[in-house]
Amino acid sequence: MKGYIDSIETMGLVDGPGIRMVVFLKGCQLRCLYCHNPETWDLVHAKEITSDEIALKVKNNMSYYKNGGVTFSGGEPLLQPDFLIDCLRKCHELGVHTALDTAGHGIGKYNEILEYTDLVILDIKALTDEDAIKMTGKDLSEFNKFIELVKVKSKKLWIRQVVVPGINDNFEYMYALKEYLKQFSTIEKIELLPYHLYGVEKYKKLNIPYPLDGVKALTDQDMIPFMEILKD
Repeated sequence: MKGYIDSIETMGLVDGPGIRMVVFLKGCQLRCLYCHNPETWDLVHAKEITSDEIALKVKNNMSYYKNGGVTFSGGEPLLQPDFLIDCLRKCHELGVHTALDTAGHGIGKYNEILEYTDLVILDIKALTDEDAIKMTGKDLSEFNKFIELVKVKSKKLWIRQVVVPGINDNFEYMYALKEYLKQFSTIEKIELLPYHLYGVEKYKKLNIPYPLDGVKALTDQDMIPFMEILKD
């Protein structure tokens, strides 16, 4: 099974538990205002790779991933469902932990995908359709289909929320987020990620206007009062 990737990180430490291989798949339907990987949006300059090649890389580095695993990220990995399923299945056959870093906006086959997924790292973009459209260009209809299956299958969850100045860096949003997350019973971790400027230069190189030009970065210290709200 062939797929299209941007890159592979062989010693990832933040995208799931332990040391991990992180596969960044190409393609994304969203245009998040704060996206720092615009180079993954389409298949331009994509690297073609097979699921067998992915499995071989995992097998050759099994000693590193013994207490970690493999994470499929993007872009949006759900946009290449057949390739993703085959990769996840092969990782499971090797006895390797699998994680899916996703915004939940794919094109279906979620049941099969989740069958071979041990951990879902779920990127929350917004809590309402109106805000989601402003933030990403898409409403939450596809996201809601995905998370309903995540709940039905009781998949372990890590929640990620990027905090952006002037958009969701306020207590009102954080209390709403707290209520929203109560629908999930399998959350293991919540991460509030401060908005940063790491992707700005990529937009310049790609000749794409940067949506949040002039917005200042936040820090980990800025997240502390918000995390206090979510601790319970």
